[in-house]
Order: sequence, then C-alpha cells, then structure tokens
Amino acid sequence: MRVLLAYLGMVLLWATTPLAIKWSVGGLGVLSSATSRMAIGTLCMILLLNLFQKRLPFSRIACLTYAAVALQIYGAMSVVYWAAQFIPSGWISVISGLTPLITALFAAIWLHERSLTVGKILSYLVGIIGLGIMFGSAEEFGSNAILGIVGVLISISLQALSAIAIKRIRSQLPAITQVTGGLLFSMPFYFATWGAFDGHIPSQFSLTSFLSVLYLGIIATPVGFMLYYYLLSKRSATQVSLVTLASPVLALWLGHRANNEPMTLEIIIGTTLILLALVIHNFFDRFFTRHRSHR
Repeated sequence: MRVLLAYLGMVLLWATTPLAIKWSVGGLGVLSSATSRMAIGTLCMILLLNLFQKRLPFSRIACLTYAAVALQIYGAMSVVYWAAQFIPSGWISVISGLTPLITALFAAIWLHERSLTVGKILSYLVGIIGLGIMFGSAEEFGSNAILGIVGVLISISLQALSAIAIKRIRSQLPAITQVTGGLLFSMPFYFATWGAFDGHIPSQFSLTSFLSVLYLGIIATPVGFMLYYYLLSKRSATQVSLVTLASPVLALWLGHRANNEPMTLEIIIGTTLILLALVIHNFFDRFFTRHRSHR
C-alpha cells in the first residue's frame, strides 16, 4: 500500500513540476530559480533530518551515494531548467516519458538486466517515432525548441545514469538521508554556476514565480525526491521510472489549461506514441510469455 501511495504521489508531483518550473524560470531566470529551489529544499531536508533524528553518515559508500544522487539533483535538474525556456511545460513531462526506455537500456549495460527483448526493441522504435513527431512540431515554436527537446533528453539520460549508479552502489541508506546528502553535494555546484553565469538576485518578479519556487522548494524537492528514492529502494530502476507513464497526459492538460500551451494534432499523436511505447515496454513481453504458456 505504501508503494502504491508513493507511486500516486510521484505521478501528481511529476505532472505539476514542469509547469511550476516554467513559471519560475519565466519570472526569475534559469539559474536564480533553480538555485533558490534547491537551497529551500536543502533547508527543508535538514529540518526533516533533525525532526526524525536521522544522522547523515559520510562513509565512502554514503558519499558515493550522495554523488550519484547529485548527478540527478544538479546534473539532470539544471539541464531541465535550461530547457524549460524553449518548450511548453507539458513537453517536458512527455519527453521525460522516455525515461523507462533509457533506464532499461542502461540497466542492460551496467546491471545486466534483461531488457533487449522483442517487446523492448519494439517499444524503442515506437518511442523514437513519437519523439520524431515531437521534433517535427517543434518547428512551430522556433529553432530553439529543438534545443529544449535535446536538453530534456540529456536530462533524463543523466537521471537514468543516477538511478543505475545508486542501484550498483547498494548503500541501503534511507531515502531522507540520500536526498539530504545529494542536495548538500549539489548546492556548491548550484552556487558556483549561479555565481559564474548570473550572480545577481532578481529585484522584480511576479507572485506566480515566487509561489512556484516555494512549491518546488518546500514540496516538490523534499517530498518528490524522497518518494523517488523510497521507490528506488523497493523496486527496480526501470519499474520506478514507469511513473512517467501516467504523468505526461496530466501535465499536458495542466499546461494547456493553466498556461495556454498549444495542443496540436502533432503533439497529441507524438504523446500517444510515446505512451504506447511505454505500455509496450512494460506489458508486451509479459503478455506474449503468458500467451505462449497457455498454448
């Protein structure tokens, strides 16, 4: 039951986070919004760590785990913030739907998981076609939209690498410890990047941007990452990434209704194919094996 509730929580957070990122970037800029969010999230995690009386170990295994977590928190998230300038928020969630496919591919290479079956290969082909259609529709938003799509692809690749690294390390640290350590390891990089490429605090920003940063820092960061690493401790990296199966449709709807983002036929077809690829990826081999066993 806890795992199911964690999945549901992840779906809601992953569906709302892209829109909040889009709003925060629009008002505060890429580096200021990302750094502010993670700084708030770090303070929240330290408070939670003290509240639950958990200690933060710094053994070799623990530090390796924190570094792997930081690969997602700094590497993947900073690229997503950069990409959010160029594409609608719903697209971030849709393209992130390819995470299970990329995770499975990496898992086959580094964890020796069985992921190159007929169903998996078919899902990759369908997903690539769906992504190609999304690339085609990007022309309507200008050449920079292609950069946004590529940025999200880089981001989900880093996220997949982070998940695989954590599974390989097998530290067995609680989720709250992993997230706190990962945030602490990430913050010097965020501040260094902000100082090098921005370095000033915005004097004017909208209430929407401000509330978006608070939502991302207080809720999406501590709760979202803890749910993610809790699920990662209970399920395989590929199974955890299947959260992206449900969130894209909700994210597209929210972006369309709350931010007037376009919903063209190409976007709908591309999204449908990517979601179909996820369904094939998760259920085709299982159904095929069951069907053969009953013959």
